[in-house]
Amino acid sequence: MYKKLLSHSAALAAMIATAFFTSSRSAHAVTWGADYFTNVPFTTQDGQTVHFFDDLLKGKRVFINFIYTSCGDSCPLETARLTQVKKILGDHMGKDIFFYSFTVDPDHDTPAELKKYAETFHTGPGWLFLTGKKKDLELVRKKLGQAATAGQNQVTDHSTSLMIGNEATGEWLRDSSMDNPQYIATIVRDWLAGAGRRETTGSYANAPPLPNYVADRGGYLFNNQCGACHTIGKGDGLGPDLLGVTKHRDAGWVSAFIAKPDQMLSKKDPVAMALYAKYKQVKMPNLRLTDQDVNAIVRYLESQTTASGPGR
Repeated sequence: MYKKLLSHSAALAAMIATAFFTSSRSAHAVTWGADYFTNVPFTTQDGQTVHFFDDLLKGKRVFINFIYTSCGDSCPLETARLTQVKKILGDHMGKDIFFYSFTVDPDHDTPAELKKYAETFHTGPGWLFLTGKKKDLELVRKKLGQAATAGQNQVTDHSTSLMIGNEATGEWLRDSSMDNPQYIATIVRDWLAGAGRRETTGSYANAPPLPNYVADRGGYLFNNQCGACHTIGKGDGLGPDLLGVTKHRDAGWVSAFIAKPDQMLSKKDPVAMALYAKYKQVKMPNLRLTDQDVNAIVRYLESQTTASGPGR
């Protein structure tokens, strides 16, 4: 059973460590190779054929999740969050660590659709989006413990879990794809350090303090739910910079859009439609926030605008 990674914050308490792989290199080689994972072919967003074990897993450290490009709920947020992880990992992407996003809707998600989706999120080298035969995709989901259960829709009810694996050592775990990007990146950095590929960067005592999100629920919610796509005063990301939004937009509209952006789009709200067109048709997901959560986020946005000084 592989060594469990310990959580460093309450937000990680729900992480489920997946212990169905052995960390013994010799046992792993026999039990968890191509004969377990299978070596079925898939097609990348660039039209290249790759095989699941030989080309994607063997000897690699990998992140694997499942998405579909027409998803208006969790998938955009998942992808945006992993884009943050990619930025933290920097040059390690495509050399020491690889990201794989498999579609659960191969009938719609052609390589061309996946390529457009990848470009929208600026995913870059080291991150493949893959499609293939439905039966092969479902087989891989099953092998990774991500298959839909009885009664679930294989597309819309797909898991938002992230599988993080080191095939060479047999270490695998399941985490939330919505988790703190710094924590997710730390898992990989620990693996790289164990392989002698990371230099010491200094003492933890010199690390900057964490923002006091516990005392400020709005800040906590923004960081965990909105920060993957938006900044406050640091420029546009996947979505607009939100500095000053509570001054420039009607307060009722801001609250309504945070609460139910999907409904605003379905009703053809002109501002929502304009933002949708401007920001590459990335749909802001409905996060199922309570009224209290929406109010907390709005107050946080107001406080950040006030703190930035007059004119904002």
